[in-house]
Amino acid sequence: MKRVILSLFCLVIILCTSVAQINVNKVLNKSKKKAERKVEQRLERRIDKAVDKTLDAAEDGIDDAVKGDDKKDKGSTVTKNNESSVEQNNTAQSQEQNQQSVATVMWSKYDFVPGSEIIFEDDLQGEQNGEFPGKWDLVGGSVENANLNGDNVMMFIKMRAAINGMGIVPLMTHADEDYLSDEFTVEFDAYFELKASSSNYYKVEFFDAKNQKKKIDYKQFSSLNITQNTARLGTSDGSYPGSGCSFSKPHTVTNPGWRHIAISFNKRALKVYFDDARILNIPNLGFKPIGLSLLFNADNDTRGYIKNVRIAKGAVPLYDRLLTDGKFVTTGIKFDVNKATIRPESMGTINYVVKMMKDYPELKFSVEGHTDSDGDEKNNQSLSEKRSQSVLEKLVELGISRERLSSKGYGESIPVAGNDTSEGKAQNRRVEFVKIS
Repeated sequence: MKRVILSLFCLVIILCTSVAQINVNKVLNKSKKKAERKVEQRLERRIDKAVDKTLDAAEDGIDDAVKGDDKKDKGSTVTKNNESSVEQNNTAQSQEQNQQSVATVMWSKYDFVPGSEIIFEDDLQGEQNGEFPGKWDLVGGSVENANLNGDNVMMFIKMRAAINGMGIVPLMTHADEDYLSDEFTVEFDAYFELKASSSNYYKVEFFDAKNQKKKIDYKQFSSLNITQNTARLGTSDGSYPGSGCSFSKPHTVTNPGWRHIAISFNKRALKVYFDDARILNIPNLGFKPIGLSLLFNADNDTRGYIKNVRIAKGAVPLYDRLLTDGKFVTTGIKFDVNKATIRPESMGTINYVVKMMKDYPELKFSVEGHTDSDGDEKNNQSLSEKRSQSVLEKLVELGISRERLSSKGYGESIPVAGNDTSEGKAQNRRVEFVKIS
């Protein structure tokens, strides 16, 4: 009997112990889950705080950036008559910086080569602010010298291209005659303001609207209309690649800035370039250009600005010159003022030389730089040496072996034209490629 009672007692103890263990496990599991929930909640709160802090900092950074842009972009100024009047342009300075960055981009497919004989050149050096441009004649409207972001420019004020007798024409010796050859090129830089629209555009007439108008039939001549991203001549129109616009769907200009415009005519074909791209290629123009007129159409208070105008004759292939003269001379390679930095519009000529040397691997050149006589003779000598070396390095960068090239500088010592005119100075600022036997 005692054994039975003892056995039952032990069984009760075992059962109680098991139940207690189960309860302990339950309590432990419950405590564990509670602890886990607390950890999760605290982590979530910390994460939320970290995210909020990060977002706050990002928003503050955006606000600062916007405020900084506002301060920075209000630096575009147009100075006239040396007065304190200033035109604010909210994004002009940022676009100017963008233009500078664009200027370092390699224009690898640019094929514009300027004419060899410069017949008109105006870089607006020495012009008096507020006066009429000294190398031009006025047909109608209002045009004055001004200064835009440090550059001397011609400022076109409130013109209407639709009204006959507007714009300016270059002063030429025989302006009433056909002064454009069967092969010629025209180059200039045009500025587009923030307020520009499809109704605000530059216009190029291929005749002298003041001196030749009695000799022509206006119906035979088509005008070249230029907006920031499009060009149209007669029924032909084109857009700058990637701009996503056409003449029928005008592009809304969002950033002000400069564009380099280049026009090439060869007997009957005409090409138009914006910066690094050809946007018009007309195989048969249908008329012979005989002169040039420039104007700016404005339907509001927007103004037009033009600088660095050049007209040149000739389009003789450089390789043909090399065969006949043993060298070819080009004024198409341009540099920043008093520097050896190659300007991007030079790439048409440089790309032509690169292709020539790749097509004829036996060719070797001495790259020889020349300057005009402005400034100190010693500095001009040094500048010409640096410029010819810059061209050599650019050719090497584009795949030409250094062993096929050498460079020299002659400064102002070998002029090919007088230094008393803008055209003569431009002709003297040249690069010669002399064949090495």
